[in-house]
Amino acid sequence: MSDDNSDVEDEFEDALEVQSLPNTMDLLTAISESKIAIHYFFNNKFYEAQEILKPWVGRSMYHTLGNATFNFLEAVLTFERKSIERASSSLKLSIQLCNHFRKKNTFSESLGKMVKKPNYDLYTAEEIHAELCFAESLLLKALLTFIEDETLVSFIKAGLKIRSCYNSYKECNTILNTRNWGDDETHKVHFESGVRIGIGLFNLMISLLPGRVIKLLEFIGFSGSKDKGLSELFLCYNLKSGLMHVLSVLSLLAYNLIIKYFVSQEEGDLEFCDKVLSSQLVLYPEGAWFLYFKGRLELIQGNLKESVGWYLKSWKSQDVWPQFHHICFWELTWTHCMLSDWKEADVYASYLLKESKWSRTIYSYQKAAIMLMNGDDELSDDDRTTITSLMRNVPKWKQRIAGKSLPMEKFAIKKSERYLNQNNHLVLPALELLYIWNYFKIISKKCELCDNIYRIIDKCHKNFERNPEQYGKQYAFDNKALILLLKGSCLRHMGKPLQAEQCFKEIISMEKSIEYDTYIVPFSLFELAIIYGNKGNYEKAVEVLEEAKKNYSGYSLDTRLHFFVHSQLIEINNRKQRFTIT
Repeated sequence: MSDDNSDVEDEFEDALEVQSLPNTMDLLTAISESKIAIHYFFNNKFYEAQEILKPWVGRSMYHTLGNATFNFLEAVLTFERKSIERASSSLKLSIQLCNHFRKKNTFSESLGKMVKKPNYDLYTAEEIHAELCFAESLLLKALLTFIEDETLVSFIKAGLKIRSCYNSYKECNTILNTRNWGDDETHKVHFESGVRIGIGLFNLMISLLPGRVIKLLEFIGFSGSKDKGLSELFLCYNLKSGLMHVLSVLSLLAYNLIIKYFVSQEEGDLEFCDKVLSSQLVLYPEGAWFLYFKGRLELIQGNLKESVGWYLKSWKSQDVWPQFHHICFWELTWTHCMLSDWKEADVYASYLLKESKWSRTIYSYQKAAIMLMNGDDELSDDDRTTITSLMRNVPKWKQRIAGKSLPMEKFAIKKSERYLNQNNHLVLPALELLYIWNYFKIISKKCELCDNIYRIIDKCHKNFERNPEQYGKQYAFDNKALILLLKGSCLRHMGKPLQAEQCFKEIISMEKSIEYDTYIVPFSLFELAIIYGNKGNYEKAVEVLEEAKKNYSGYSLDTRLHFFVHSQLIEINNRKQRFTIT
């Protein structure tokens, strides 16, 4: 048992009476039943999955962990206090049960571990799986801590739990690589499956963070490599009979179809995703998760109407977890925005505002922003009243995590205040959100989509040029800069770099006159760097990226841009290496 986890053990060791566990299930049967429960779960048979697990909760590690995992997913999707408390209790029970089954070291053995590594061949199968289940339970408990309590103390406690979890996974990896498994392939494949996905996800998550954060994490003992992370996830994926195989599939789909588009300008491995989804939809034809990812794949390829069909299938495939519908509503909202179908987008934005508890601040602002895209001529007096009411309410629902507001909520609040100060008007608000969420990259996949969005922006630009102070003299430069940012980005994605470059340089020349939307300048520098990089002028691209990173701070969504810059610097370095090899 790792000494690094002693503080965590103390927190959980006193609540579970596990001196005697009658009718304890044998390990291989527990793993087999857990696999069946997972299969039921991803085929939307949630009740059947729970019925397999519940009778053995508190006695079997894998049944208890599986039940806790389902409760964790429900808590994350709902953000409801009762769900969070239920997940917290079940994860605490899982950690306590794992501690009961973990290897018990005497005082002399603990001292010996400080001098030499333990002999893992002496561990029983139950003891090594207890180490793995402990790490998995602790990771979920740490993640849940971020939403259990929104205080700084809770935030720090979550960080400590993640560190303990990281050390647990490292020890499990040592067990995997040093234990003499002999002919025990059945236990090994499930243990290896869990270790691979844990090590893979840790490496991948850490590698995606901005450089300054990575340096801090390395200082306190964390490290992360994207290549290592993906390699471990693929090794888990290739263990087809492993318990965590389907979770590795979901992890790789999420990375290639969601995360890469959130933190970078890179393309995901769409060919791999298409191959995987074809096989998974045979196994889980009604599975809400895989129907959703199929919709996401079509979206990224620019097949927006096809993606709508898959999102609708995912939404209507189950009603046990209505919270999963909200993920589909989010995608349907923005898909219809990319199609410039503002009325249909408003339908799903309204569903989110009414039903989801994730962020009423963001949902209120985005509904108002979408309604504004219909234009003055299309808006009734009732529509105007609704928009103004939404904008006034945006700040009222602000959340605080660890004493800080969410960056996107702060952005929405600033924009709602701007709306009220600009005589109840905003410039292209939904297109600005499309840009911020990195949807312009998807729009660029189809010429007709890009042309349509460009025409909307160009029309607004011409109208602005005729009357630049129509929404107030003090906001004229900010509004012009926003139009140029959207126009330049659209031109870049349309393959017109010279015209795009002109837009971004004009923004930079106006820097001292931009008072409110200060994020536009560093984002414009980032766009310029992409243009330089695409031309092969890597030195200039790196110079501009470093300028955006070092010379600007305190603007809206700065962390988001740091993710983009970090990813782009890595991409440029990879291109330079490929060019050198060639």
